[in-house]
Amino acid sequence: MSRTTRVQEEIRRFLAIGPVQVAELELDDGGLRPGPGSPPVTHGEVFVLVRKGGRPVGTLLGRVPEGAAPEEVLTALAREGGGPPAGAGPEADAAVPPPRTTVVIATRERTDQLARALDSLLAQDHPRFEIVVVDNAPVTGGTRELVERKYGERVRYVCEPVPGLAVAHNAGLAAVRGEVVAFTDDDVVADPRWLTELTAPFAADPALGCATGLILPARLRTPAQVLLESHGGFAKGFVPRTYDPADPPPDEPLFPFTAGRFGSGANMAFRTEVLRGVGGFDPATGAGTAARGGDDLYGFVRVLAEGHRLRYTPSALVWHHHRETWRDLETQAYGYGAGLTAYLTAILVDRPGLLPAFLARLPRGLAHARALTAARDTDGGGAPGAHDTRTHPWPRRLSRLQRRGMLYGPVGYLRARRALRAASGTTATSARGPR
Repeated sequence: MSRTTRVQEEIRRFLAIGPVQVAELELDDGGLRPGPGSPPVTHGEVFVLVRKGGRPVGTLLGRVPEGAAPEEVLTALAREGGGPPAGAGPEADAAVPPPRTTVVIATRERTDQLARALDSLLAQDHPRFEIVVVDNAPVTGGTRELVERKYGERVRYVCEPVPGLAVAHNAGLAAVRGEVVAFTDDDVVADPRWLTELTAPFAADPALGCATGLILPARLRTPAQVLLESHGGFAKGFVPRTYDPADPPPDEPLFPFTAGRFGSGANMAFRTEVLRGVGGFDPATGAGTAARGGDDLYGFVRVLAEGHRLRYTPSALVWHHHRETWRDLETQAYGYGAGLTAYLTAILVDRPGLLPAFLARLPRGLAHARALTAARDTDGGGAPGAHDTRTHPWPRRLSRLQRRGMLYGPVGYLRARRALRAASGTTATSARGPR
């Protein structure tokens, strides 16, 4: 098959991907409800978050026949799947109140999405928290006007003129008053217990430096959204896990350099003094810079490198609005590849003492990179807990773009550093203390 024919076939397959409904199912009472912002479930394919006692325990992909009752069909599928995966269950200790927390949300000219995210954050059941919106390199006054007009004293506004997600996060970190700082994005809807579940582990474990949580799709309406989620999306599974640098996981030979396994920037929290102690995020990483990404991965590895533990907490759930078009997927694939190698470059520049450990893992790391960027076929699946069902093949073009991004990442990082030095003749925002 020629390359042109193969590309045409990939495009045909992509355009043939149909929409999938999103819903939540409670196993204890069989209650079914649509996902956030979704219409009521009807016949057709449905992506279902399965809960037990209100907690996320797995996902399934089911089909509701025309004329059938969606709740009955999907409940039967969930029960046939065997219930919660091994290791799932309660996490937060209700007897230990979560620490005082500041939620930082960086944004740029997306007021509609920001309002939706803020509404979900203000509905959190966490007893002691504040919200800081960082308006990154704004070109209009829309974000400031929204915050001041609709949210008043409930949300603090910070303007950061230097572009870049890491710079914006550092500006938010500098304004933090809480013992813990949580970060999320303007394109998410937070589950009502998200913040409590994400931050409670800090009260239970004094050595914990970072926590991450579960990210699921808010909608699966376009081929791009369905394709991304078919290959795992941003989810890291439904089993809680603690990563301890003093006791490296035997099943993670590249630890801690495969930071993408730990979580994502749309759902992460840090002990404030720990994140400030490592200097915050590298301002030459992240969306909005030449590095394209990697700011969250940098934060995870820097905290682990200082001896602090990281906790993945799947009961801390946010719903993410995935990008909607093929062009979005192309940009995302290239950016993920670039961000991966950019953050590795940043780590080695910042902590050259990690170079021997990095070089020792390099052969396995290259094999991991090849596997990560390989064109992937389908593999069936669809039971609770088996999230990465791969119901659609991953296009070769996206794999190639991710590899190109990996080659570009170190160059992009160095360009971003030069751009920061040139910006007004100053460096980016300091993150070591309140303003």
